Amino acid sequence: QVQLLESGGGLAQPGGSLRLSCAASGDIFSNADMGWYRQAPGKQRELVAHISDVGSTRYADSVKGRFTISRDFAAYTVYLQMNSLEPEDTAVYYCHLSQITYWAGRRDYDYWGQGTQVTVPS
Repeated sequence: QVQLLESGGGLAQPGGSLRLSCAASGDIFSNADMGWYRQAPGKQRELVAHISDVGSTRYADSVKGRFTISRDFAAYTVYLQMNSLEPEDTAVYYCHLSQITYWAGRRDYDYWGQGTQVTVPS
């Protein structure tokens, strides 16, 4: 079992910055990938940023150049540095962890945090 705890959300003005943190605990394996998703009211949850078990990153086009995802492997923590925030960034941001085990065949596990609200007024 894995638990994810997000923090760092809040209110920021357009052009401002926030730094989200997600601390993972539990049975975490070395192949775990982590990422951030967001969901605005009435919209589908979408991938914002992803970081692999070896530190490779990818971003949604809408946040490239503005957001940076990183992780502290020793602390099992992933961060999302959000700069140049826009009203369109307003959403609940969810930390996500995916890992694979190979006991009795390949099994993929997905874990989600409870979400942290980010609000950027227009």
